[in-house]
Amino acid sequence: MKVRLGNTDIGLARYIGLWTAVATMFGVQEMLRDIVDNHHVWSLWDYIRWGMIQWYTWAGLAPWVFRLAEKYPIRAPLRLRGLGRQLPLSLGVTLLSMVIGAFVSTLFEPSGFMQQLGYFIGQHFATGLFTYWALFAIQQAMAFHQEKARRELETSRLTAELAQSRLLALKSQLQPHFLFNTLHAIATLLDEDALSAEDMLMRLSELLRAFLEDYDGQEISLRRELVLLDLYLGIQRMRFKDRLTTQIYVSPDTLRSAVPSLILQPIVENAIRHGIGERVGSDCIEIESRREGDSLRIDVRNRNSTLEHGATTSSGHGIGLSNTMLRLRELYGEAADIRLDMIWPQGVVCRLRLPFREIEEPDDAPEVATA
Repeated sequence: MKVRLGNTDIGLARYIGLWTAVATMFGVQEMLRDIVDNHHVWSLWDYIRWGMIQWYTWAGLAPWVFRLAEKYPIRAPLRLRGLGRQLPLSLGVTLLSMVIGAFVSTLFEPSGFMQQLGYFIGQHFATGLFTYWALFAIQQAMAFHQEKARRELETSRLTAELAQSRLLALKSQLQPHFLFNTLHAIATLLDEDALSAEDMLMRLSELLRAFLEDYDGQEISLRRELVLLDLYLGIQRMRFKDRLTTQIYVSPDTLRSAVPSLILQPIVENAIRHGIGERVGSDCIEIESRREGDSLRIDVRNRNSTLEHGATTSSGHGIGLSNTMLRLRELYGEAADIRLDMIWPQGVVCRLRLPFREIEEPDDAPEVATA
């Protein structure tokens, strides 16, 4: 059995034990005061019994006081309306405790009810009034703490939902961007090579299915990411024929590392678009992954482009890299970054740094073809 104080439940034994300790403490205090003042001293049990009558009464009234405090609170800034209700309530409840105490005392004392009532009012009214306001203050403090905890939890939930919605918005922005570019590439092949266009459509359907399967999750394993990337690269190799080759250098201990889903596709797309998409000749796209301490390093290189002076990941390099940078910031904060560098004798490398953390994979995870 429990006693409910506001939104808190206290076991009955613990609740009674608490008030018994208070009654005992005040009973001993009364006895010591009589000893010091050279008054008539009763037995210790008499003092404790009187204390129990007084404080067990408040033990019974405390849940009611908590409900009154909850119903008629006094919020900052101090409002006279709330105070105007609590003042008469405190006087009324305190007087009620005096009446109950006096009635119970007549069962143990030879004097009548009115004598006991006069004694209780004269001896305990001020203490009772203080007890009411102490209980009121405890309830208000508990309510404030619970409200603060609720607001913090709500703020945390809203922050998480906002971050999640921003990430989903970024992903949804990437997918149509890639889809339209790929459909345009397929359209250019319809008249030139129908078989290649058909094969590209099949790869595109597999990639779209993967998009739908992984859409709810923000992270997948690097192995799975490379499988998705190979579908995309297969489409681009058909488009550019012998002009485009790809090489993947993957450290085996990085295959189970967690990466944001579809993080490499916009980077590779950007490399192709600014490489052989705009320049004559051939190109080689290289993807390399390695672990450096607590970080996962992924480099995406292409050999047929250049980095204009002063260019960054957020200027002049399309929606893909800018969204990638925003996704990394939302997921990992300062623990991740992305940058572009020139490579010798020609080309650009996109360097990606992520916190290294392994993720569970199914037993039938596909193999990744590496160089």
